[in-house]
Amino acid sequence: MKIAVDAMGGDNAPKAIIEGVNLAKQDFPELEFLLYGKEEEIKKYLTDEKNVTIIHTDEKINSDDEPVKSIRKKKTASMVLAAHAVKNGEADAIFSAGNTGALLASGLFIVGRIKQIARPGLLSTLPVINNPEQNGFDMLDLGANAENDAEHLLQYAILGSFYAKNVRRIVEPRVALLNNGTEDSKGSLVTKKAFDLLSNEPSIHFIGNVEARDLLNGVADVVVTDGFTGNAVLKSIEGTALNLMSLMKNTLSNASLKGKIGALLVKDDLKEMTKVLDYSNAGGAVLFGLKAPVVKTHGATEAQAVRYTIRQIHKMLESDVVGKLVAHFDEER
Repeated sequence: MKIAVDAMGGDNAPKAIIEGVNLAKQDFPELEFLLYGKEEEIKKYLTDEKNVTIIHTDEKINSDDEPVKSIRKKKTASMVLAAHAVKNGEADAIFSAGNTGALLASGLFIVGRIKQIARPGLLSTLPVINNPEQNGFDMLDLGANAENDAEHLLQYAILGSFYAKNVRRIVEPRVALLNNGTEDSKGSLVTKKAFDLLSNEPSIHFIGNVEARDLLNGVADVVVTDGFTGNAVLKSIEGTALNLMSLMKNTLSNASLKGKIGALLVKDDLKEMTKVLDYSNAGGAVLFGLKAPVVKTHGATEAQAVRYTIRQIHKMLESDVVGKLVAHFDEER
């Protein structure tokens, strides 16, 4: 199994990316890595070059580059070369912490979508608070598409269910539709039509509508929504978690002596709570529905998050989830 890595993508590249690769090599000695970027900079952080091939390039896509234009004009950029490696069969998956829009464009226009998938969706595994044993829930689309129709949401349900079964090993994933109420009759014309389609789809275990306020309670294993709503919900969850932790930190640091003593007593518990809220432990965001895994992690990612993302890609390749997805849609034709 070979993973093409955009070593120059992200705020902390190439240091965090290569340090994460070093950790992943210890976990999965059978993996091979194609590292695209400045050779001198990459070698500075590599512990050894076993199972590593460095493909030198001075060009990279910046965070403020226009996505589609950048992948067309910067033909030797680290991200673009990595995507072409997947397209040409030189690698089995691509990973980047760089420009999200450019990676989505690279996935769609270079790697290519599965023929029967109208619009691949961006999927992440988000945390569950009340039932940590559930290990989170998968949600899509998280922003690959600004608008979706009911048929797209049906495909997202199938995609998410496949991912949950094959990568997260959930035998019968509970699939839910994000809506403004749990009643069957709730929602817009699109969500009402999607509800009917999901209810009659035999390949998934559809449990009905769910509301955003219940997502972190583990009401479903897969949650389906349009890209605009999904992205807004994701950022709301991120913002709430960050602000909650900041509020607690400020409150405890400005507390009385009694409060500060109490803070010391619950310090370890607060660290555990932070771990629960940190969904980077589950890996990155997958542009699912393409001919190969295309995985994005946060631009400010650190080495451990890179390690977790590579572990996620390993699971995807080991389970052949993309191959099984193609076979499913071929049977439906």
